[in-house]
Amino acid sequence: MNEKALSLLGLARRAGRLSCGHDAAVEAIVKNRACLCLCSADASERLERELRHACTFEQKQIPFASLCVPMAALSKAIGTKAAVITVNDPGFAARLQTLLAQEEPTGKEEDYAESEI
Repeated sequence: MNEKALSLLGLARRAGRLSCGHDAAVEAIVKNRACLCLCSADASERLERELRHACTFEQKQIPFASLCVPMAALSKAIGTKAAVITVNDPGFAARLQTLLAQEEPTGKEEDYAESEI
């Protein structure tokens, strides 16, 4: 995940347009406030499966993405500890999807090692 996307997530957090953490994310999805759901690279498979299901349950079409950054880097960017977040603003969500689509997946997480955070 590039620095622009992480910075945009921090901006969205300060603007109050993110729901951070499992319970807040699921609530945003259920109440149709979520425009995009993001999960960190080191989130559990059960958590990913649950959120993917919630994003498509009852004809919902909420985009879901697994990020290539660990929870520590994501938490540093948004200012709170969370493995999953939802973006609750269509403008922020569209820009983040554009930034995520521009990335070339490397499959490596060493760019965001714990020592750099």
